[in-house]
Amino acid sequence: MKILIVEDEAKTGDYLKQGLSEAGFTADLVRNGVDGMHEGLAGEYDLLILDVNLPGLDGWQVLKTLRAAGRDLPVLFLTARDQVEDRVKGLELGADDYLVKPFAFSELLARVRTLLRRGRAREAESLSLADLELDVLKRRATRAGQRIDLTAKEFALLELFLRRQGEVLARSFIASQVWDMNFDSDTNVVEVAIRRLRAKVDDDFSPKLIHTLRGMGYVMEIR
Repeated sequence: MKILIVEDEAKTGDYLKQGLSEAGFTADLVRNGVDGMHEGLAGEYDLLILDVNLPGLDGWQVLKTLRAAGRDLPVLFLTARDQVEDRVKGLELGADDYLVKPFAFSELLARVRTLLRRGRAREAESLSLADLELDVLKRRATRAGQRIDLTAKEFALLELFLRRQGEVLARSFIASQVWDMNFDSDTNVVEVAIRRLRAKVDDDFSPKLIHTLRGMGYVMEIR
């Protein structure tokens, strides 16, 4: 996976480039907004880590230009600007996440990996298994031609299953992806949500698609 870092602080930029490279990513570093904009428009990157206070063009302008040009790669703002209005502005301009300096590299790495998973998830606009179909853009699910009404979380859960069909998904992984939370063994939110989803997409249909592997997790596949 290829990451572009736009950071004018020499020590921070070098630290990010080295850390991400050691984590297995290909990381390119530029130190001003103009170069960041050009690289973001021309390069094939999977993620952009972007400072706000940059020489040439600031991070807001860089992001605005990329989004206007149709570049939809995930963007993580990394900045010392910690005011709520700054975070809101960044997200409204199309950023996917916002991390304030100083930061722990372990947290940044976790956010990078989450954004890259989401970026890959954008690739397919429709998903299917057997007679179950999911239109991601229209937010519509059908099985055997019948419309299925889903809550936002149920839709996210079903989308996760379909994108990872055939893979065994642990409860902790499902919780982190759908609820964006750390797994708590005392919480049964995952089980409840899967039970409700099964009632809608499996109970009245055949074959059954959502299966439980005791002690391991869940898998969506045709058996």
